Amino acid sequence: MNKLNYYAPLAIGIDRFFTEVENAIKGNTTYPPHNVIKDGEDSYGIELAVAGFSRDQISIETQDRLLKITGEAQKDEREYTYKGISTRSFTRQFTLAEYVEVTDATLQDGILSVSLKRNVPEEKQPRKVKIG
Repeated sequence: MNKLNYYAPLAIGIDRFFTEVENAIKGNTTYPPHNVIKDGEDSYGIELAVAGFSRDQISIETQDRLLKITGEAQKDEREYTYKGISTRSFTRQFTLAEYVEVTDATLQDGILSVSLKRNVPEEKQPRKVKIG
């Protein structure tokens, strides 16, 4: 039995938190290497080193505040005397904060760049209340 599942019934209403923690533990991998960049107050970027992958081998999906980037490596029949560039299939997942959306993705020089922006609805933004 998973330890997180054991405690989940005691935390009514925050079951999503347990799911996110469990997903983070499962997805704890270092391949491919990546950077997370803060470009401004509400702008972020993720860069993944995906040398050897083409655009059609990479997919990017978002669902329920989860960004999932998958790379499908093609079978390589060549014989190597030394193979230092890894091109194995991968899945990287990132939990997005509330209101964060993917705005763009580019692949250039072996680096996949995903742009993110936090778009807080106006009704959720802080507002000043005038004292009368």
